[in-house]
Amino acid sequence: MSLEGWLVFAGFWVIFVTSPGPNAVNAILNGLTHGLPRALFGVLGILTQAVLFLTLSAAGVTAQIAASPTAFFYARLLGAGVLIWLGLRGWLRARTPVAAEAAAPGRIYFGAFLIATVNAKSLAGYLAAFSQFVEPGVPIWEQMRLIFPTALAITAASYTGYTLLGAWLGRLALGAVMHVRVRQVLAVCFVAYGVALLLAGGLRPV
Repeated sequence: MSLEGWLVFAGFWVIFVTSPGPNAVNAILNGLTHGLPRALFGVLGILTQAVLFLTLSAAGVTAQIAASPTAFFYARLLGAGVLIWLGLRGWLRARTPVAAEAAAPGRIYFGAFLIATVNAKSLAGYLAAFSQFVEPGVPIWEQMRLIFPTALAITAASYTGYTLLGAWLGRLALGAVMHVRVRQVLAVCFVAYGVALLLAGGLRPV
């Protein structure tokens, strides 16, 4: 990959992982609810998904899924259902005292991994990255030596930032009512993303 190609890819990836989405909402919620450093296990879950999707994209698997309208439809449907369920659960649990919600690191990790995996934005982003920025004349695994560390470093920085934002909100002298409101807003974001994903492209497989 040329220097120019790498710079374009890095710029694309910054936009891809910093634009608000389910991962960002979950990172903020983890920071708000669990504080640091426990919430950083969620960032680790997102990075695990990034490694998985980068590898699958390099192998051409994501392109095959996107090329199958039926497979992509059911993947999108599953993702929408998970996001809506997380949003509804978050709304119902918003009034639960945070101290009573202490989650094990593994639960935070796998929750973040699940949200990142079922998010159709992820599949579209990885597909776009590999269709637009990978040079066809160069062996893919040679290019991955640049793509992997670049994508993972930017991803880690972005979602660590969102987690820090959530932890900062949690440390503010927010009243109990305001704390509940913030968590309810984040829950609504999950539902909104899920509904948007459900409606995108129609409600029936092509």
